[in-house]
Amino acid sequence: MTMLVFFLVSLFASVLGAVCGIGGGIVMRPVLDALQLAGIETISFLSGCTVLAMSGYSVAAGLYAKKKSGEKQSVPGMTPLAVGAALGGVAGKLLFGLAVARFADPAPAGRMQAACVALMAALALAYTFTREKIKPRRLESRALCLLAGAVMGALSGFLGIGGGPVNLIVLFYFFGMGTKPAARASLYIIFFSQGASLLYTLLTRGVPGFRPAVLALMVLGGVAGGMMGRWIHKKISAKTADRLLVGLMAVIVALSVYSAIS
Repeated sequence: MTMLVFFLVSLFASVLGAVCGIGGGIVMRPVLDALQLAGIETISFLSGCTVLAMSGYSVAAGLYAKKKSGEKQSVPGMTPLAVGAALGGVAGKLLFGLAVARFADPAPAGRMQAACVALMAALALAYTFTREKIKPRRLESRALCLLAGAVMGALSGFLGIGGGPVNLIVLFYFFGMGTKPAARASLYIIFFSQGASLLYTLLTRGVPGFRPAVLALMVLGGVAGGMMGRWIHKKISAKTADRLLVGLMAVIVALSVYSAIS
């Protein structure tokens, strides 16, 4: 039964992550934490691997579709953002490791993560409601794009959420993107940040204990969720995507608050 729960959570979270561009980790982490199915370090690792699989599929499918149609990348700054996110992802993992080592019990670090996720989701929710009243900027400097990506990646790596709302806020405000284009760009950035985080974990031998079958099922759920989410993303309107994002952020705030105080 527990194995089925891991699979269903990864599948559902990856569908939402692919549709909204939030990666899925921001859903998986608080849900699995609330269910207390594993320790916080194990949850973060499994969630990161699942998000990497989902975003990897989404990026590969998107590149294939563009190559097939002859479409070219039209948004400048995405590669510096992605490179910055990769560097920031490593820094975030390092900070999380220090936070866990700071406490004899990893639970305080988990509560810190949950509180930060709740705050980020609440800020994204507030921004979504007021976005039409805020004039977006056009970030063109590669250095600033690199810095913005590093901040995004650091938050992603520390919180183990694979990007989440902070990516969307940056893409909304600094690049003037709509919800659907921002979702696609966010997955591109998430792929780099999660890949760098996983590589850092492997090189530093910081992989926590887990059942290999659980990882296999979650990665399968991530890829299947990426396929389903990509199909849904193409079918829904921008307005529907906005509504889905608002509802999802509200649920994430509630789940994260529960995880932080439980």
